[in-house]
Amino acid sequence: MIPNQWYPILPAEEVRNDKPTGVRRMGQELVLWRDLDGNLVCQGARCPHKGANLADGRMKGNSVECPYHGFRYGPDGGCKAIPSLGSEARIPGSLRVPVHPVQEAHGLVWLWWGEERAGLPDIQAAPEVADNPKVHSTLHWTRPVHYTRYIESLLEFYHITYVHRDHWFNYIDYLFLYGTPRKLGLDGKERYLSATKIVNHHLETDTERQTLRYSFDHQDEADPKNTTHYVITFTFPCQVHVQTEQFEATSWLVPIDDGHTEHILRWYEYPAFKPLLRSEKLRRVLPWMSLYMEKWIQDVQDVRIMERQEPKISEGGVSKFTPVDELNAKYLAMRSRLIQEAAEPKAAKETPKETGKETAKEKETAADPLPAAGAPEPAGKHPAPANGRRAPKAAANGEGLAAARASGTR
Repeated sequence: MIPNQWYPILPAEEVRNDKPTGVRRMGQELVLWRDLDGNLVCQGARCPHKGANLADGRMKGNSVECPYHGFRYGPDGGCKAIPSLGSEARIPGSLRVPVHPVQEAHGLVWLWWGEERAGLPDIQAAPEVADNPKVHSTLHWTRPVHYTRYIESLLEFYHITYVHRDHWFNYIDYLFLYGTPRKLGLDGKERYLSATKIVNHHLETDTERQTLRYSFDHQDEADPKNTTHYVITFTFPCQVHVQTEQFEATSWLVPIDDGHTEHILRWYEYPAFKPLLRSEKLRRVLPWMSLYMEKWIQDVQDVRIMERQEPKISEGGVSKFTPVDELNAKYLAMRSRLIQEAAEPKAAKETPKETGKETAKEKETAADPLPAAGAPEPAGKHPAPANGRRAPKAAANGEGLAAARASGTR
């Protein structure tokens, strides 16, 4: 996991003011709720009294109540009431839960996972997402794979010919997305399976915005007219936006822990149907259908492959890339650099800000995307993974997130 980043953790509409919401993200159990003014609150979910999960409790006034013994914690994390000691109880200031910075943006709740700062940076979102006016629907689900493998599966699309075939749903794609009107869509499967070559691929790097933009054509070598143009925009730490002639979607692949990832998927309306469906609610129907098909069919086909990939975590040197994997290679190089920078002492980081220049390591990886498979990486390339762990005493007080995000992890 890359420290000092904003991570989207769930849709904002799922956090209510009448009951707490629990999620596991970044290796930590969290509880989210809204105070009486509607402001978002995100706290460590472990009650420091006896370790019950506050997400299983209830709201009491401007506090969340532990389901075990009724201890109540306010928006600042401090304990406000211990019913067994009565209303006049003297509550120690150390009896509290950690509070984590969160913001609402683009319909999602974003968690700052990093060092404490007086002023936090803006949330990064590519214009394709931040300024997208299209009607959309959003759904999310959990998969038992590491987030690096999940991200990689969306940084290229030449796998689709081999992974997404032979299921009945794939025939819907053949008919409506790849078939030609002249043949009533019946040539869709043949056109889909014959397009295997990647041409006209081009990678752009925006270091300041931590964004990579990759365009390419997925083409039938024997019939160049049978081509689908893709633009994939990746923004750190985990946002992938895919735009083609057939569809447009945004994925956020959010770390739960080293073995699980939350996939938040947003599907945009199909422009061809906009003139026919005047109501915004009706225009959301097709995106919703696409989301559920993706969750139960297409994504399942991808995850079946990812679950058996070795090693489970992708990083520099573990794969032998080809030239069309340049986006994947660049992602891993930048991820490694961001983790390194977050782990450096503060004094070492107080250097003039880069002006969009690539590091030597990034240039090397992008220019020669064929590292020896399994080659060992230089010592100290990655900080020791924290995985949400820290010293027992601090962990007992629910402070594990601060240690993990400060030190850097997978």
